[in-house]
Amino acid sequence: MATTAEKKPSKPEVVPATPVAPEYNVPAAQDIVFQPNPGPQTEYLASGEREVLYGGAAGGGKSYATLADPLRNMNNPDFSGLLVRHTTEELRELIQKSQELYPKAIPGIKWSERKSQWTTPRGGTLWMSYLDRDTDVMRYQGQAFNYVAFDELTQWQSPFAWNYMRSRLRSANKDLGLYMRATTNPGGVGHAWVKKMFIDPSSPNKAFWATDIETGEVLKFPSGHSKAGQPLFKRRFIPASLFDNPYLAESGDYEAMLLSLPEHQRKQLLEGNWDINEGAAFPEFNRKVHVVEPYAIPRSWTKFRACDYGYGSFTGVVWFAVSPSEQLVVYRELYCSKVTATDLADLILETEYEDGPIRYGVLDSSLWHKRGDSGPSLAEQMNHKGCRWRPSDRSRGSRVAGKNELHRRLQVDEFTEEPRLVFFSTCTNTIAQLPSIPLDKKNHEDVDTNAEDHLYDALRYGIMTRPRSSLWDFNPATQRSGFQASDSTFGY
Repeated sequence: MATTAEKKPSKPEVVPATPVAPEYNVPAAQDIVFQPNPGPQTEYLASGEREVLYGGAAGGGKSYATLADPLRNMNNPDFSGLLVRHTTEELRELIQKSQELYPKAIPGIKWSERKSQWTTPRGGTLWMSYLDRDTDVMRYQGQAFNYVAFDELTQWQSPFAWNYMRSRLRSANKDLGLYMRATTNPGGVGHAWVKKMFIDPSSPNKAFWATDIETGEVLKFPSGHSKAGQPLFKRRFIPASLFDNPYLAESGDYEAMLLSLPEHQRKQLLEGNWDINEGAAFPEFNRKVHVVEPYAIPRSWTKFRACDYGYGSFTGVVWFAVSPSEQLVVYRELYCSKVTATDLADLILETEYEDGPIRYGVLDSSLWHKRGDSGPSLAEQMNHKGCRWRPSDRSRGSRVAGKNELHRRLQVDEFTEEPRLVFFSTCTNTIAQLPSIPLDKKNHEDVDTNAEDHLYDALRYGIMTRPRSSLWDFNPATQRSGFQASDSTFGY
């Protein structure tokens, strides 16, 4: 029996809580300060490719989306971003918009006018600067960013600044990822290189492996690397339209302003057309009309090819099929350089092996010329390989006649309601070059021969052979009576 009473445990002392006022307005912080428009703007903000261009028509909400894009990671202490415009005057407008958005999106964020930099409460930073000249990029030598964005990319005359800033992409935090983003409209001094980098390699909204803008070849890890032969990273082009931005589109005032512009500017800024160039030789070319998705070409369709050869420059080869309605279909292209005539013959024969009968080939007639030696000409070397050709028409006036025929082929036939010439979407180089070829300033009846015109010349050689689907003056493949040709390709 216990002699002393057991002590009950004492209740803990209750200390009344002292409410602490929040550092910011909680209801206001819970408000939605930015919500992307459905469609392209949302796709841009959700894209995961290394390099993305959000561009096209004016008024699509591109600049505001670029301001909103880095917000998802800015509160991470390891975030380091850079957003640039071409000049200080253009940058000033972007800074003003950021000062309206960022304090609402991240309470406590601070702006430093001296550094031109935003700093979040947790230490993430975003610089807002300009790159007026190529040498301005040296300000960032030794810097590291996991996010870099260029607003209005076509204002840079060359890709130097874009390429250099790619070298600044690195981060110790793998969760943040590495991203380069850009917005722009068609046109401007950098139109050509931006088009080659983002528009020409693939259809809109489709991710593709990054390519060299000069050769079109996919960028890969070099030999000897642990990832030798693997592609480096992906790019993507997301087109924008005025009608993707309901805030501008609903009133119709901005649309009316764009409709009042000259035709080439209207097509660039209202329609977002990248194939419009002032002084272009073929302004009627329209990707929506003249480019089709690939399909199986029936073996019964007549097929032929045409080639403009160059070793030091480029060789362009295009393959044609003639539909029963006499529409010409360019279903394949080959664009290469530093390939000898005999190697090209082997490559062509291998490429078209499963195409069925190739009725004929037409080749630049200058390749039959002797070039100071007694051996066979380049054309004869290819013919000996079994890659048979006949000479193109290079008589006086043939260039002008070929250009006029191409204009006729690009027209929409009033009976079939289809163009007389279409291209498979896989013919990316031809599709890129054709609308970019300028007129000869001294002779508007011809194109500028100093432009990149190898595939155009091959195209011109082909369409000037008077191709038909069913009616032929001579068909050496099926002739069984009358005159017997000893050469089944040339008909003699």
